[in-house]
Amino acid sequence: MTETLEDRVAASDPDRHAASLLAPPELRAQLWVLYAFNLEIARAPYVSEQPLIAQMRLQFWTDALDDIAAGKPPRAYEVAEPLAALWAAHDLPTALGHQMIDARHWHIDRAPFADMAAWLAHIDQSAGNLMWLAARILGAPDGAEQASRAMGRANGIAQWLQAVPALDANGRPPVPEGADMADMARAGLDALAQARKVRATVPKSAAPALLAGFQAGAVLSRAAKDPACVTAGALAPSEFRRRGGLLLRALSQRW
Repeated sequence: MTETLEDRVAASDPDRHAASLLAPPELRAQLWVLYAFNLEIARAPYVSEQPLIAQMRLQFWTDALDDIAAGKPPRAYEVAEPLAALWAAHDLPTALGHQMIDARHWHIDRAPFADMAAWLAHIDQSAGNLMWLAARILGAPDGAEQASRAMGRANGIAQWLQAVPALDANGRPPVPEGADMADMARAGLDALAQARKVRATVPKSAAPALLAGFQAGAVLSRAAKDPACVTAGALAPSEFRRRGGLLLRALSQRW
């Protein structure tokens, strides 16, 4: 059986997939294209221990976005072709896609973040841009950018903290210089609070984009209270709590 983009997203990014199902049917597939693109660039640094090969994989996507911006025919690849159509349909800023790709070079270089500011910039370029692009696909106006980016940061930090054991095991230093797990979790909680202060700027139609971070609050709170559970890999909620959390937030529309 041929794997679809939805299958990929459901298997590798279940929270975003679950939240995407709350979007109108005609827009779900467009979110899956965006999320599949994110998976492609996230995996690129790990396809080989040879940095050059990983860089070539990221360069493919840099070139693909350049082709889209230049109006050239899309590359014959199962994600690149629908990505070109998606970018054109919503007039998405190519620069945001490039920033998402650039952020992934950290996973190749493996250099520690110099400080919290450098790490937060990385989160914003990856998770922040991703959530804002998803919100735009769902019709969010420019006024919703602050909330979308703040929620993207909060969710990005929550996902980062859950990935700490894997990052550490793969030789990627996950903690910025001069910081600790509690500092990182508090930065996420601050971003979540900022997003919720301006919740009213996000139309209901765009809520499924931000609901992708439905677990962020619980994960960040636990990490802030018990930083040891981060390195122990014990942050992820149970499947029952995960499903219940999305249902509750979907019904209330309060991400």
